Amino acid sequence: MGTPSVLWNVAKKCFTVGVISLTVSDLFASIVPVRGASMSPTFNPKTNSLLDSLSDDRVLVEKFCLSNYKFSHGDVIVFCSPDNHKEKHIKRIVGLPGDWVGTIYDVVHIPEGHCWVEGDNSASSLDSRSFGPVPLGLVKGRVTHILWPPHRVSSVERKTPRNRVSPS
Repeated sequence: MGTPSVLWNVAKKCFTVGVISLTVSDLFASIVPVRGASMSPTFNPKTNSLLDSLSDDRVLVEKFCLSNYKFSHGDVIVFCSPDNHKEKHIKRIVGLPGDWVGTIYDVVHIPEGHCWVEGDNSASSLDSRSFGPVPLGLVKGRVTHILWPPHRVSSVERKTPRNRVSPS
């Protein structure tokens, strides 16, 4: 009977592909859905339709930046929420360690090992203005490209807010 050996070979190949895919996803890059309007218009520019989940942007997250925490002002990052580590957020870096960031009410000094993040759509963004500087250890990667939907495929631009940050 050749059927069990064929099934066994298919199962081994599927397992191998799964292990390789998981390794690539953990170490090098992954694809992440963007939910909500906090980063609009960069991501999900139209979030008020009935088919929101089908039209959500999918982005490529590269993880090479994590080896030495090499980030720049204006990078869009994925990080675990400081309040709930099961939640992941996508925001733009406004301030890096040592910077002074101006908020509506105050000027905040960013401590070593932290960054200040904000959504592009400040009216609907839960970000550093709510929970303070984010530890760099919570960062999971840098968003480099929009991969879905097909008509929005492009690289993600670095944008820095003007007159809000002053280096130390």
